[in-house]
Amino acid sequence: MPELPELEVMKDILQDNLPGRRIEGVEIPRPIVVRNLTELHSSHLVGKAFTRVQRRGKFLILSLDSSDHLVINLMLSGQLYFCPSPQRRLAKTFIILRLEGDMDLRYVDARQMGKVYLTRDLSLVPGFARQGPEALEVTFESFKERLKRHRGEIKGVVINQVFVAGIGNAYADEILFRAGVYPFKREPCLTGKEIRRLYEAMRAVLEESIAIIRERMGDQIHLKFRDFLAVHGKGGSPCPRCGTPISEVRARGRLTNFCRSCQPGIMIGRSCSLRG
Repeated sequence: MPELPELEVMKDILQDNLPGRRIEGVEIPRPIVVRNLTELHSSHLVGKAFTRVQRRGKFLILSLDSSDHLVINLMLSGQLYFCPSPQRRLAKTFIILRLEGDMDLRYVDARQMGKVYLTRDLSLVPGFARQGPEALEVTFESFKERLKRHRGEIKGVVINQVFVAGIGNAYADEILFRAGVYPFKREPCLTGKEIRRLYEAMRAVLEESIAIIRERMGDQIHLKFRDFLAVHGKGGSPCPRCGTPISEVRARGRLTNFCRSCQPGIMIGRSCSLRG
């Protein structure tokens, strides 16, 4: 699933290429991912020009000069291709926007879990209005105060888009590893030092990942790079910090990777001592 680092780079690449470019045609071979929130047919997009590309949390927002927005939530396996129109179409291509300059913007989704919304009101997009502040924009004081509203396991808090926007399963593992925090530790049990480390790790991991992805992605916005991550997806491999095999736990409907030596902890109840 693309998260803040990948989506931020994709946003910048599209912002460099789309504004001012008109849509010359629309094909929707597989309409299942499309959600029309404006009562306008997709043909309404023909002749309209892009004005701006933005990111909010895990949503990409492609704005048009008609005041409409294409809002894309790639979910687990969605991909965007910005490619020459003659390029071969992949089997799971759901949407094709034919653009000026003989280029296409295509939405491809192997598991057809993502969504593309056409709307003039962003608040109508499910989950959009409830998002917390951007993970790279929230201040430490706000981060600390917002944590108090969420009492569950810290990994579940970090990936909760109402807490902060943009972080998913992969980067939560990386942030918690960098901070040395056990992913199943409950929020009330975090010490003040752990909260500070968590905030600093969040900023560092996201900023470093953006830089790596930007350097490697080029203009191939469909590519996904995760090999540089320290623990996520590395179950059984040696921890890059201490050499202990990285643990892999499937719980709460998601896969969690962490180092039991660098992130010590045990599953505990809801009560714990006061923060230090």
